[in-house]
Amino acid sequence: MDIYRALEPITGGVRNQEPHFSEGNQTYIARKLLALTDDDDGSMNRIGATCSKENIFVYQGPTSPLPNGIPTYTVQIQNVCFSGSCSISNIHISCGWFSSARLINPRIFRRIYYNDCLVNNGECLSPGESLSFQYANSFQYPMSVSSVNCN
Repeated sequence: MDIYRALEPITGGVRNQEPHFSEGNQTYIARKLLALTDDDDGSMNRIGATCSKENIFVYQGPTSPLPNGIPTYTVQIQNVCFSGSCSISNIHISCGWFSSARLINPRIFRRIYYNDCLVNNGECLSPGESLSFQYANSFQYPMSVSSVNCN
């Protein structure tokens, strides 16, 4: 299964012919996640070994600003669990007073209270599934996973 972790910005050029693309003046690299094989005994602590909030990866990076000059950021939220029983729902993100000058579909991402944003309207994110959105604000909001439900 070829599933790539959220895109990471890089500096200094692309190394070893890693998969990459450029947007504006920023180059992004895609890092491949390794799934457990059938012969693994599960003793190693690998990405995707068990269901937890650590299986939700949040990446954000700058994108082209709005025509009026307001900076924009793309956020990608991905379930990096690869076992078949890792559907994760009720994903809550610590997001401060998150707001955006660009409209975001509230079914994808919305602030409920201070420092509490809900992802995917509380619905499941299946193993390997991701969603993304863009927001516009004069600064980037720090985001981290605060809680999830493992289904």
